[in-house]
Amino acid sequence: MDLPNPLLETWTSPFALPPFAEIATIHFRPAFEAAMREHDAEIDTIVENAQPPDYANTIDALESAGQALNKVGGVFWNVVATDSNEDLRAIERDISPLLARHYAAISLNGRLFARVAALHESRDGLTMSDEQARLLELTYKGFVRTGARLQGSDRARFAEIVEELASLEAQFAQNVLADESGFVMELDEADLAGLPADVKAAAAQTAMERKTAKPFALTLSRSSVEPFLSHGEKRDLREDLFKAWIARGAHAGPTDNRPLIAEILSLRQERSRLLGYATFADYKLEPTMAGAPQAALDLLDSVWRPARARAGEECAGLQAVADSEGANFKIAAHDWRFYAEKLRRQRYDLDQSALSSYFQLDRMIEAAFYCAERLFGLRFLPCDDLALYHPDVRAFEAVDRDGAHVAIFLGDYYARSSKRSGAWMSQFRGQKKLGGETRPIVVNVMNFPKPSSGRPTLMTLTEVITLFHEFGHALHGILSDVVYPSMSGTSTPTDFVEFPSQLYEHWALQPEILQRFAVHCETGAPIPKATIDRIIEARHFNQGFATVEFCASAYIDFLHHSSAQTTDDVEASEWEILRGIAMPAEIVPRHGAPHFSHIFSGESYAAGYYSYLWSEALDADGFAAFEEAGDLFDETMARRLRENVYAAGNRRDPQEAYALFRGRPPRFEALLRKKGLA
Repeated sequence: MDLPNPLLETWTSPFALPPFAEIATIHFRPAFEAAMREHDAEIDTIVENAQPPDYANTIDALESAGQALNKVGGVFWNVVATDSNEDLRAIERDISPLLARHYAAISLNGRLFARVAALHESRDGLTMSDEQARLLELTYKGFVRTGARLQGSDRARFAEIVEELASLEAQFAQNVLADESGFVMELDEADLAGLPADVKAAAAQTAMERKTAKPFALTLSRSSVEPFLSHGEKRDLREDLFKAWIARGAHAGPTDNRPLIAEILSLRQERSRLLGYATFADYKLEPTMAGAPQAALDLLDSVWRPARARAGEECAGLQAVADSEGANFKIAAHDWRFYAEKLRRQRYDLDQSALSSYFQLDRMIEAAFYCAERLFGLRFLPCDDLALYHPDVRAFEAVDRDGAHVAIFLGDYYARSSKRSGAWMSQFRGQKKLGGETRPIVVNVMNFPKPSSGRPTLMTLTEVITLFHEFGHALHGILSDVVYPSMSGTSTPTDFVEFPSQLYEHWALQPEILQRFAVHCETGAPIPKATIDRIIEARHFNQGFATVEFCASAYIDFLHHSSAQTTDDVEASEWEILRGIAMPAEIVPRHGAPHFSHIFSGESYAAGYYSYLWSEALDADGFAAFEEAGDLFDETMARRLRENVYAAGNRRDPQEAYALFRGRPPRFEALLRKKGLA
């Protein structure tokens, strides 16, 4: 007799949260297997229905199918990304290709596609809501784009490719995590010269957690690396740490991602050709706002030229600082952040380490919540008694103006060796109304260094913006108000999905918000107005560098995926791409290919890393609407933003959704002004 599996039971915990305390690693594999069998049976029921296809027995049924699989996956994929171990990673390696095969079998089910195609062909005669009409169109195209029209050997090969890619992408992610979690730089007190007190305290905490021989330690988490590169006075140690950071995934041996990348690119290209596209980029961009590779490339090119010119000016300024101190070397990539910090202090009297004393994590979370309340009427109530997947995770109930439950929001803010690097939003459960109202469980994941006991978590300006960015994504999931689960929350084209998150960043550093929430960690005094003025004055500082390192990664992604030729030598290919755009020698891409998880540990951002730039153009234009209204929390604009963007999911075409919010189509002229590159 099979033992009960908590992943497959009805969850009776508060807010129907996953019963984390009851779930063990051994439950995942059998839960996946049972959920896939259930999903197969649901698909068979649709296919075997003797009644002619209609919306209810085909599209509604498809949308309702697979709920158990979504439930199991919602827990597993979040836990394996945030609190992984070798047993979980083994399941990930095994399950990824099985899931790929499972979903491929559905998309290649000829009888199922025939029902969808029949509805699509007769769509003009159907009575549908706008959301239903869009869902039918997207469902039909989704089948076509996943091989439904393929026949014979092409059909079989397509299924093989999907399965192979799932295995390779899972292995890529695990290799990056292995390189990150396996690295530690042990340091003595003298090695920390120049570091702020909170960074030293975090390094001491890391050393204690890693049980190192020396009293301080650094990892390859960005929030560990960047403060040392910005403040550490020992150039040789900065260089060592920097080289380790950019070499993730590029070490010969079992974690070498370079051969995986070559295989991934080749398989993606082959699959695209089977579907009739010249390149993977042509395939990937078809359903986006950009629509075609050239539009994305034009945007990149328009920003690259002024950004590279500005970076050259910035580099000259850094070199002048180094020369004035008697440095006998040319600025290198591992020097940039260190001398940029010195120049920032000289020009704007802004010391980032001193500034961090005003940015406490708890207060910045409050600030993000406050803006959501002012804009959308949401309040976030602490839920301290919920059992969660890790002791560091915080829980809040989001309620609307009338006190009605909206969502559960989880904040997982601290770095740990079992967590993948970076920052992201995900969900354990999405919103839907089909079959009854289901409200979401949304999570924000960060990698801030955990302070020693009793000390506040202090943040850089960049980290504050990251927190607001990811909370903007969270609001996109929290406020979702659609009928169909596949249209919910962030299920939009990639070059639109970053718009709500990047737009929300604008509120982070507004004087009204800073004066209220940026208070000194020791004295409790609010941040001085003069300091806020200097922050605003310095907002374009180092923008050439930031834009160049981003755009270089976007070019690597885009040009790899828009070439009809594949490569066996990833490093040589990347070098050719950077040489072709005249990459400044003093800057490296934000993400080199061997650790570029955005595009190689899955396909969400493959050929789509440009999306951040596209969405940044939208957010610059979108925030101007509030500025034009003369009120950062203008009720009319906030209502239109909620209804047409945050709550709308993918029920409308993104161009239409944006125009309904803004009152007109987007204009991209504001992007260069926002970056100070105009």
